[in-house]
Amino acid sequence: MMPQTIAVVDFGSQYAQLIARRVRENNVHSLLCAPHVTPEELQRMNAVGLILSGGPSSVYAENAPRCDPALLETGLPILGICYGMHLACHMLGGEVGETRSREYGRTRLWVDDAGSILAHVPSPTSAWMSHGDVVDRLGGDFDVLAHTESCPFAAVRHKHRPIYGLQFHPEVTHTPSGSHIIRNFVYDVCGCDGSWTAASVTRHTIDDIRRRVGPDERVICGLSGGVDSSVTAALLHEAIADRLVCIFVDNGLMRQGEVDLVEATFREHSHIDLRVVDAADAFLSALDGEGDPQRKRTIIGREFIQAFKSAAAGIEGARFLAQGTLYPDVIESGHSVGGVAANIKLHHNVGALPAELGFELIEPLRDLFKDEVRRIGEHLGLPREIVWRHPFPGPGLAVRIIGPVTRQALELLRRVDEILLEEIHAAGWYGRIAQALAVLLPIRTVGVMGDDRSYAGQHIAAIRLVETTDFMTADWVRIDHNVLADISSRIINEVPGVNRVVYDISSKPPATIEWE
Repeated sequence: MMPQTIAVVDFGSQYAQLIARRVRENNVHSLLCAPHVTPEELQRMNAVGLILSGGPSSVYAENAPRCDPALLETGLPILGICYGMHLACHMLGGEVGETRSREYGRTRLWVDDAGSILAHVPSPTSAWMSHGDVVDRLGGDFDVLAHTESCPFAAVRHKHRPIYGLQFHPEVTHTPSGSHIIRNFVYDVCGCDGSWTAASVTRHTIDDIRRRVGPDERVICGLSGGVDSSVTAALLHEAIADRLVCIFVDNGLMRQGEVDLVEATFREHSHIDLRVVDAADAFLSALDGEGDPQRKRTIIGREFIQAFKSAAAGIEGARFLAQGTLYPDVIESGHSVGGVAANIKLHHNVGALPAELGFELIEPLRDLFKDEVRRIGEHLGLPREIVWRHPFPGPGLAVRIIGPVTRQALELLRRVDEILLEEIHAAGWYGRIAQALAVLLPIRTVGVMGDDRSYAGQHIAAIRLVETTDFMTADWVRIDHNVLADISSRIINEVPGVNRVVYDISSKPPATIEWE
């Protein structure tokens, strides 16, 4: 049975995923939905409340997104945020127009009614505004809960239905009481029981796997050594024990010591049936001379399928393929429930393998964010160095080498990567960083060797350290400059061919975390 769910109807907001995250932080399940979601679909997902997201449109525009009017008749509690508030008020007889004084950024908010969703919110307080339209006229069925200097209807409540509206954004950290407001909505208004915990998710996931996989059937898991596939393997092993077979494809694009770590963790520690496939030569031969990022990903995906297919051919009774696909993977690959996400990157593990390999797909983490996966990993007793390991891309170091992939470039980048990780571990920064990576740039720059200028350096090493909770957005880490100096000094002195180190200070968006 589906857990109690808050459905987040996404009208194109840059914060839609953040709203879903804020709900889950309160131990309540949430899912993004398309604007055309129906009451029947909400019932099937066990929705106990709706949040209508913000968005870039104006409700009075010709092509503005709308929701089914029947949603307002379901009796489900509804919270409209920015555009979502405009839409709800518009559909219930209010009027929306362009504001004379656009509000953007932190704004002083006064609470007029300290009950319901604004219970225990101080007045005045700060709220984050980002809008060009406002509700001009509420109509007689709404009460005002809060206002700002230029917005008389900053928070409203319908008199007869459990429908609320906020002109500001409670999901962002710039609204100090925002998390508390969302908590008030999901618990006091929607009546959620807070049962979405690591223990309950683990239990339900294991039960689902056991119901789906027959007693004589086996599951193959594509293992990479990262936290996602590792938790997937641990869940499956807990559910079906020795009927799980893990396949690790060594594509020659891994970090230093990757194969040894995977074997030690899963074969020796967890006693899982692990098959390691040495396919490095095939991958590197197929990648020879190719510098286009998307074509590199396509080649790696194709070679992975071939290597995986060969390894899986000899496993009798295998009907299912398990993958560590996460919710951000689904959203960014354009496969989200909301149906509005752009295809930001190609994932060779989102929906492509089952058709190629002839297996049914099991994705136990498909509805989870990274931090939720880590909590499940801890609950299952996985080693901390696996659970809290930084993410590593499926295509490996190939997408961290700008241009064609060569054995020499791979060896250089492995050493640069090893130094980077050693230094941030030694300085106590590893746990404060969400992802650390190095990129090899094929750019010759002048240096000084002895008393002479030299172009001996064939590459620049770019260092990227980011902080994030969900990997949908990220910011660069303001790391101690002394640590950066140590990293740079070691790389330049210990890695022949690299004579310059640069630090990437781009945020996501507009940049992505990986360079390719």
